[in-house]
Amino acid sequence: MYTLTAENDVDYWEVEALFDLCFAPGREALSSYRLRDGVEQVAELSLVARDEHGVVGGAIRYWPVQINGAAVLLLGPIAVHPTRAGEGLGGVLIRDSLEIAKASAQNGGPDWPRVMLVGDQSYYGRFGFQRLHNVIMPPPTNPERVLGLALKSGGWDDISGRVARLAQA
Repeated sequence: MYTLTAENDVDYWEVEALFDLCFAPGREALSSYRLRDGVEQVAELSLVARDEHGVVGGAIRYWPVQINGAAVLLLGPIAVHPTRAGEGLGGVLIRDSLEIAKASAQNGGPDWPRVMLVGDQSYYGRFGFQRLHNVIMPPPTNPERVLGLALKSGGWDDISGRVARLAQA
């Protein structure tokens, strides 16, 4: 049994340690990290899963980016502790955070019509993600791994171009 909560300052180092454990050294050199530099993560969607003993079992983060001025959520990173692999926790983090994103505008938050990520179609396809043929991530991203999901009907209609960092005030 896990409890999902929005990531807060107290969680930061535990979540970073989980990402370090689950991803190759140099993960912060990836192009997706350049899109996150100096930008606050989307707090209400960045979740931490803790077990009944308070141990972090998984975490997911989201970041605001843009494509030709259109707001887009960038999902990632997401990680599940290796000792918790196969329990379905990754799916819970994805499904629950996407439901929060879909309901955001109804609850007085930002309107998120679309979400994207860089990942394997074989895994993320089960959540409805599909290849985005007209969206270009900064190199050296493999275009086959650029996936998107409409959170609202028509969310990806007429959206094409380069993914860019969102300038924040």
